[in-house]
Amino acid sequence: MSKHALIGGGTGFIGRNLAKNLSQKGYDVTVISRMPGPKRITWHELEKNGIPSSVSAVVNATGQNVLDPTRRWTPGFQQNVWNSRINSSKTLAQAMKAAPQVTSFVNLCGVSHYPPSETKVYTEEDKVSGFDYMSKLCLAWEQAAKTGEEQDCKCTILRTGVVVGHGGGMIQSIWLPFKLGVGGPLGSGQQIMPWIHLQDLCSLIQHIIEKPVPGVVNAVAPEIASNKEFSKAFAKAINRPCIFNVPEFVVHAIFGKERAALLLSGAKVKPQTAISSGFKFQYPTVKEAVTELARKR
Repeated sequence: MSKHALIGGGTGFIGRNLAKNLSQKGYDVTVISRMPGPKRITWHELEKNGIPSSVSAVVNATGQNVLDPTRRWTPGFQQNVWNSRINSSKTLAQAMKAAPQVTSFVNLCGVSHYPPSETKVYTEEDKVSGFDYMSKLCLAWEQAAKTGEEQDCKCTILRTGVVVGHGGGMIQSIWLPFKLGVGGPLGSGQQIMPWIHLQDLCSLIQHIIEKPVPGVVNAVAPEIASNKEFSKAFAKAINRPCIFNVPEFVVHAIFGKERAALLLSGAKVKPQTAISSGFKFQYPTVKEAVTELARKR
């Protein structure tokens, strides 16, 4: 069987690491990009010509970086965040209809539509709801990836927590403050932070490509941790103190209230389907994850 993966968002933090991971496992990888180039097709080419006939798996990791601190939370930027996710998901979902050779379509989403709760632990069987910008985005994002009964049996919605790894995402943002000894929990730090190690996310995607799991899969680590617990463990791993909390008003000032919700609130989410499908996490605990991050730097 052909092992050829097509990755939307293949030049981003998750996409480029996934492409590298799959290439090392013997996959041919083609990236969908705005710009043409070797082993790339453009979104325009995809809409015009469809998914290449040699492709056996499609992964969509496209999305404007929501937590880019250099971008103000303007209506225009909000629209970019929304459109980059919804439009790419719709485009690939439509293209899937004319690609019977594709056995798996993995569309990455978030976990913001699980309402925060002090007691509830969510699995894939629980209902999600739209109660703010980020949660409504996740609902629309998932809906855009649904392509009808025939294609839905190939579609996996991957609800990802905060992805921790080198070269981007949260770790790139917090590395310098923590290295300087001034990093710490955000707000009270008591909020839950659903998370997953980058390597586990890439391995989980490969697992689903090779053993399709239709429906919803929570891409979060088994250990549930608060922002404070993660921050303390990370600081300890790089031999730095964790004394200062970043006040909530500072987080709001940098990101705006709607974006800050991603950092200042979170739900307890369990990866029930991933585990029951036979997937083994390499970094199931915060300690194991931050130890690897500190060692690799």
